Amino acid sequence: MSASGGTKAIVAALGANLAIAASKFVAFAFSGSSSMLAEGVHSLADSGNQFLLLIGGKRAQREATPQHPFGYGRERYIYAFLVSIVLFSVGGMFAIYEGYEKIRHPHALEHWYWPVGVLLFAVIAEGFSFRTAIKESNELRGKLSWAQFIRRAKAPELPVVLLEDFGALIGLVLALGGVGLALLTGDGVWDGIGTLCIGVLLVLIALVLAAETKSLLLGEAAGVEEVKKIEAAIVDGDTVTRVIHMRTLHLGPEELLVAAKIAVQHDDTATEVANAIDAAEARIRAAVPIARVIYLEPDIYSEEAAAKGPDREATPGGPSPAAH
Repeated sequence: MSASGGTKAIVAALGANLAIAASKFVAFAFSGSSSMLAEGVHSLADSGNQFLLLIGGKRAQREATPQHPFGYGRERYIYAFLVSIVLFSVGGMFAIYEGYEKIRHPHALEHWYWPVGVLLFAVIAEGFSFRTAIKESNELRGKLSWAQFIRRAKAPELPVVLLEDFGALIGLVLALGGVGLALLTGDGVWDGIGTLCIGVLLVLIALVLAAETKSLLLGEAAGVEEVKKIEAAIVDGDTVTRVIHMRTLHLGPEELLVAAKIAVQHDDTATEVANAIDAAEARIRAAVPIARVIYLEPDIYSEEAAAKGPDREATPGGPSPAAH
């Protein structure tokens, strides 16, 4: 996923949310609608989330250090996880509390045209932000469904913005429904019910984001297509005859670690093996440019040893790993 595409979607969402948050708080001040207050806090939380994503992207660009030899690429995952926490606590739980209080102590809405007008404006602004996120995502998701794209994306920014904007649009519909029913019936309880529904929606979206970013924090392998490209690039059919075992790990959205045990001819010289490893590394980086850290260990292929797996395989007296 391109960082520029994610940044463009974040900036669009940030601008929309700041404008929307201000308008919602004004509408709340004039109407007393709890839906407006919940939506205002929601938009403010979303704005803070976009700031977190921008900070995470900036901090992830720092150079590797002796203490962090693989760099800081995972900072983007950490800040995306913080987004889910903010969305859950500041957005979701506050809206649930406010909705509960409004249901217990309902009151009629005043100056109804303020919340209705602001909600219609918010729908347009959120729609613009959502359209930008969809456009940027379509350039990357290929044939994947939206659910598959959100699940498999290694860069967190676009999935986060997509889910936030989608949740915001659904929340606006719920707020319009709550305000509309409160006006039609004269019963402010409907405004509280709309607020409560917004809170539940935000909590559900926050849980989805937390689950996805947790998986990225734990460390995910390369996608199926990337693994196939790497395996094909390693084998040259001459010196490197096959991949015995291979593991991949995302050090960040655009940084991939590749560790593989490769089979070489038993009568190859050390020079031939070293040259073959150098050539394999070059082919891997050409096939999958985000493969930044590559460790290739030469060995003589044995079906019995390979069957034990990479963790139990033992090759006493075998060649030492060659790391480049």
